[in-house]
Amino acid sequence: MKLSDYTAFPADIPIIVEDNLFLYPFMISPLFLADEENIRAANDALEHNSLVMVCTAKTGSEHGRDFNAIYTAGVIGSIMRKVDLPDGRVKILFQGMQKGKILKELSTSPLRGTVDIIQTERSEAIKVEATLSVLREKVALLGSLGGQFPPDLIKTIEDNSDVQRITDLVASSMRLKKEQAFQLFVETDDEARLLKLIDYVIEEIESSRLKKEIKTKVHSQIEKVNKEYFLKEQLKQIQKELGTDNQREEEIEEYRKKLEAKKEHMEEDAYKEIKKQIEKLSRMHPDSADANLIQSYLDWVIELPFGKLSKKSLDVLEVKSQLDKDHYSLEKPKERIEEYFAVRELLDKRGIGEKAANGAILCFAGPPGVGKTSLANSIAKALKRKLVRIALGGLEDVNELRGHRRTYIGAMPGRIVQGIIEAGEMNPVVVLDEIDKVARSFRGDPTAVLLEVLDPEQNNKFRDYYLNFNIDLSKVIFIATANEVGSIPAPLRDRMEFIFVNSYTPQEKYEIAKKYLIPQELKKHGLKNSEVAISKPTLQLIISNYTRESGVRNLRRRIADILRKVAKQLLINPTLEKVNISNANLKEYLPKTVFEIDEVDKENSVGIVNGLAWTSVGGDVLKVEAIRIQGKGGIQITGSLGDVMKESAKIALSVVKVLIDNKKIDVPLSIVPTSGLDKEECSKPIEASDVYRRYDLHIHVPEGATPKDGPSAGITMATAIASILCDKKVKSDVAMTGELTLSGKVLPIGGLKEKLIAAYKAKIKTALIPKKNYEKDLDEIPEEVKEKMAIIPVSRIEEVLEFALVK
Repeated sequence: MKLSDYTAFPADIPIIVEDNLFLYPFMISPLFLADEENIRAANDALEHNSLVMVCTAKTGSEHGRDFNAIYTAGVIGSIMRKVDLPDGRVKILFQGMQKGKILKELSTSPLRGTVDIIQTERSEAIKVEATLSVLREKVALLGSLGGQFPPDLIKTIEDNSDVQRITDLVASSMRLKKEQAFQLFVETDDEARLLKLIDYVIEEIESSRLKKEIKTKVHSQIEKVNKEYFLKEQLKQIQKELGTDNQREEEIEEYRKKLEAKKEHMEEDAYKEIKKQIEKLSRMHPDSADANLIQSYLDWVIELPFGKLSKKSLDVLEVKSQLDKDHYSLEKPKERIEEYFAVRELLDKRGIGEKAANGAILCFAGPPGVGKTSLANSIAKALKRKLVRIALGGLEDVNELRGHRRTYIGAMPGRIVQGIIEAGEMNPVVVLDEIDKVARSFRGDPTAVLLEVLDPEQNNKFRDYYLNFNIDLSKVIFIATANEVGSIPAPLRDRMEFIFVNSYTPQEKYEIAKKYLIPQELKKHGLKNSEVAISKPTLQLIISNYTRESGVRNLRRRIADILRKVAKQLLINPTLEKVNISNANLKEYLPKTVFEIDEVDKENSVGIVNGLAWTSVGGDVLKVEAIRIQGKGGIQITGSLGDVMKESAKIALSVVKVLIDNKKIDVPLSIVPTSGLDKEECSKPIEASDVYRRYDLHIHVPEGATPKDGPSAGITMATAIASILCDKKVKSDVAMTGELTLSGKVLPIGGLKEKLIAAYKAKIKTALIPKKNYEKDLDEIPEEVKEKMAIIPVSRIEEVLEFALVK
């Protein structure tokens, strides 16, 4: 079909807009029409058996359907076939015939205009032929480089002599921008059109050469790496030539930005180390093992909160208020904590805050459950600082604190540095929990690291092996907790100031349960105050008969046991409004009793003495029993005793022997055995010393399976031995504690408060304690203990026997 078969030009015909492609006259192309105006234009052309013009939309106006959004030139042709598709689109087969241009705009719905054919201007034949030969040469060269022109297309160009057809073929095969394609499309001068096209082909040749050069660079490395590496390197070279960065470069740049942002707050050695590792990472291949290690290192160190400090200023009144709010009793510990922070606040206010870090390191020491860790929590809360808890119990690997060297697989910073990163500030409150349970093994001695951490003169330059640079810990508030101070190595003890948190009396436990434990557990179990009532006698019974501790941890568990059963009752019985817990029904909620300390015997006995002992869970009343067996003056000691207590027993026996020899205690001669003696011995008069020469003594400290040791049982054992040798009863309501020398002096002991509280719970009426303890430690004893029990100071064994033995 020819144009002349349809109409004469200029002619009024509909216009279809193509969003992406420039069409050329020689093409037969399928077009998919989704736009309503395009479909109407196609239907209009088919109904009137007219031609149609296909114009291309301008860049940025793909969905515009007015004359300003399209190029004013296109291809005039006919619609050979039309098919309606199921998705609502229309497919047409368009045959291009001639280039055309829009002369006049007639309609925009659908697009319709007056169109005329673009006439070409014939240039001088010789110039055109010469230029055409140059184009053929460049097209052949481009075909050999990039494969854009298949051999059959190049052959068509070589064999054809129609300039317009050749230029259209070449232009349609190249990836030209729309504006370039349009300028080439509307050019009417053959020579100028060829020259423009040659320029475009030369640009494409340079681009193809660059691509080939990149491939050559990558190909030189293919012998050393696998296919994946080859593809990544190729992408890397392409991005390098294009001036773009990949994701890894962005990560490295992000490291650099974060480092520079923190530079002013960092020490020089830290900055240099991190910068060196960033530069090393930038030179490494991303898949190498070392690159992964360095990236893991940078992820840790770049998060260190250099320069970030808690802005809250110290206020001792707030510390006092928080401690009073969270803890009942503990007056001495709270007072010492307030003094500690009062000094720091004063130093801050007077402009010498840097020296505040050189104060003592506090260590809360005492039995489990008395509130050591919660005191540290209250301090952090009052100071508005993050709390970092490091559990040291059983820790035996020094690298857990110091950090692993980066050469090891799975290396990471030590727990202290990890805690600072987690806190997000350089001055958190760090609790070193159970510092007395740090172990020592072939992996090193963690206490050596703690010596540096807890020394104010050294911890401003603490070196973590993983970081490989110094970090300042001087602004961190370290608080340690321990059960037994004696288990802490002496050099480490020297770094700390101990605040002893002692056992609670039953009355203190009652107040703590009433004011803190019950309200907290009610909240945890979803119960209201109006739904549960625990009477005062019942709570006191729980404290005395259902817990065995110095603190209140088990008491909290027993309260929780009760409230769980109450919650179940309320759900099973919806009509039940309130549950009352009394002595009568307590066994339904707590069936098992645990007697913490047995009450003392009511009857006086020979050879049985109440001793007072200190354990890791508080004080206890320890009975010492002695019996005499006819023998030759030997002594047997049982009860799983340590070396110190065994020596105490031997010293006690020697002291009692001296007292008997010096007639400071009376020995009834009637108890001296006479059977089994030879005639010579029978003929001699009986003396007081015969009582310990003719008896063997057996001293026992129940319970036999429980290990016991410590320097405070001397006077107790001496009293038991004196009682059995003198056949005098010991007062059952008297308890005692104190060590003994060979000269009969009573030495001071430790743990007095716990021991006297244990005596109070056992209903002891009189407690004998060393005189020096009476002078310096009596003010620490709770008032209710001092009111209900007579506390008598003794300085010699004679005084002990005077009070303890029944006359």
